[in-house]
Amino acid sequence: MDNGRVDEDDRENARRGRDETTEERADRRWTELLQELRVAQTGVQILFGFLLAVVFQPRFTTLAETDRTIYVVTVLLGSATAAALIGPVSYHRLLTGRHLKPETVVWASRLTLLGLVLLFCTMCSALLLIMRVALHNTLALWLVGGMALWSFICWFVFPAWAMARSPNGRDGSGSDE
Repeated sequence: MDNGRVDEDDRENARRGRDETTEERADRRWTELLQELRVAQTGVQILFGFLLAVVFQPRFTTLAETDRTIYVVTVLLGSATAAALIGPVSYHRLLTGRHLKPETVVWASRLTLLGLVLLFCTMCSALLLIMRVALHNTLALWLVGGMALWSFICWFVFPAWAMARSPNGRDGSGSDE
């Protein structure tokens, strides 16, 4: 009966996590990871496409050497980001049918996290290039620093804070949603 209180069985189920086999958990986590990758990959592909087009613009030849260096670093970061975020698809495809789904999910998750860190770096680098060209002053560094800090907080600090506040995050029970 739902009387607004949590009974002992509900507390035990919440502590244990979901009642699923290792394979069922791997299937669920893989599906969730694919949804996350779709969002990240779309953004990376659009950003990378724009970056590739910059070098063919007439104004590119007028950029200062520092700005060209930032551009090259940004393109390399964008390429590394795309590789890391597309990597889980290749990993899964090559290991499908070999009964390695739980391991595949773990490694794909690691590649995805690496891809997010690289995406953070790519976005900061691209923003630095744009702000330097647009503003030609030290305000560009402050703006990029502020946006980098905000992105870092949104992407990494808030999730870490939520994990630290969660009973499941503290006791290492491994329950993942």
